[in-house]
Amino acid sequence: MKLGSEWDWPAGYGRRVLASVDSTNAEAARVAAGLAGPEWILALEQTAGRGRRGRAWRDPKGNFSASLVMRPNETPDKVALRSFVASLALFEALVAATGRAEAFALKWPNDVLLNGGKLAGILLESAGSGAGLSHFAIGIGVNLREAPEGSAVEPGAVRPVSVLSGTGVAISPEEFLDLLAPAYARVEAQFVTYGFEPIRNAWLARAARLGEVITARTSREEVTGTFETVDGAGNLVLSTPKGRHVIAAAEVFF
Repeated sequence: MKLGSEWDWPAGYGRRVLASVDSTNAEAARVAAGLAGPEWILALEQTAGRGRRGRAWRDPKGNFSASLVMRPNETPDKVALRSFVASLALFEALVAATGRAEAFALKWPNDVLLNGGKLAGILLESAGSGAGLSHFAIGIGVNLREAPEGSAVEPGAVRPVSVLSGTGVAISPEEFLDLLAPAYARVEAQFVTYGFEPIRNAWLARAARLGEVITARTSREEVTGTFETVDGAGNLVLSTPKGRHVIAAAEVFF
């Protein structure tokens, strides 16, 4: 894959590629204190990957597993909005790799869909608390070559898919990182300069099932309603017969 100037590696971002590691987010935690700036960590093999709520993340060879580790000077609530920054960057990189903008959509809070199936997930983790956050890591997994079997996901969840099966495009993890890193840098610069509102609007323009009925399942309840919007804090907003529900964290089912 040839990259033009638009896709050159972004200035100020480190890049390390590991043959094998337990988890790129775990590696980010180990190396964060010694970094001079943001750094991408790509694992060609990840032996103990994890997703949201401590779930295992199956990671066949040839798929993408990477983390961006950064040292913040912001409050935790603003840091958490980086999942939307990462989602937009993923969308942009996938379109660049495949030329298929119409095939992708963003699923709240942190998944990317391809033809309606789950293609990618984002896991944001941080260390410290309050103004004392020492670092945060944005872990990103993308099914480039293989997708888990449908039996590996919980009932009601969208089916897993891969870039190769969904588009016919074969791309290596290193090649995909060379698309994702500059895409992330561009969206990050927009976020730092203009705040969350343009990120929110761009995310909503690519959102899956906006204006449709969905179900949000939290640890305490299940709420079904019309997906109205994402608010300025990144919360899911559902319109239900009982009124407007604002949900900070949940699993979404279609």
